Amino acid sequence: MAISDDDVRHIAALARLGLEPARVSALVQELNGILGHMAVLQRVDTSDVKGATDGRAPLVARPDERNPDPLARPIEQFAPEARDHFFLVPRLGTHDEEAES
Repeated sequence: MAISDDDVRHIAALARLGLEPARVSALVQELNGILGHMAVLQRVDTSDVKGATDGRAPLVARPDERNPDPLARPIEQFAPEARDHFFLVPRLGTHDEEAES
């Protein structure tokens, strides 16, 4: 599969990227080069390569532990209001205008 100029322009439009017309041909070459390398890698025979867990104990993920770092000072010393370890902040005046409209 080869990348065309139209493909590059389409991808740039989807990503909302500003693309100089002179840069399109260079990007086509770069992307086609990457796809060429991927095609070479797909032809490599890996049938005799063992997986990460072949013949060994299966990989086990550790349980997630929640151990927050302790604060150097109590929250009350630097936050006027807090609830459930979250800082309460006043609503911004700019958001009041949006709520009215």
